[in-house]
Amino acid sequence: MADQSAPVPAGPVDPVHPVATPGPAPKVLPWLLAYTLGRLAIVAVLFAVLSFAGLPGIPGLLFALLLGMPAAFFLLRPVRERLTAAIVARADAKAALSARLEG
Repeated sequence: MADQSAPVPAGPVDPVHPVATPGPAPKVLPWLLAYTLGRLAIVAVLFAVLSFAGLPGIPGLLFALLLGMPAAFFLLRPVRERLTAAIVARADAKAALSARLEG
């Protein structure tokens, strides 16, 4: 009996256009580090601006964290999309490997 399952490509998948491209799956860790460091940098810049504007200390840090959330949502969109694509590609590769090992 012929195998009914279609081969699952191991390449990266764009979350907007879910067509896999051939090649190795992108690494998750570099994109995760880039996103995390980007968020920290945004909060640091906002904290410096707020400190210069007269809101130092813990209240300034908390306000910078609060303002950093929407700022990171818009400023780090390309990095977040690549991180999502890397995570999806990794999950697809794991599912393909699991299916191949099950027979």
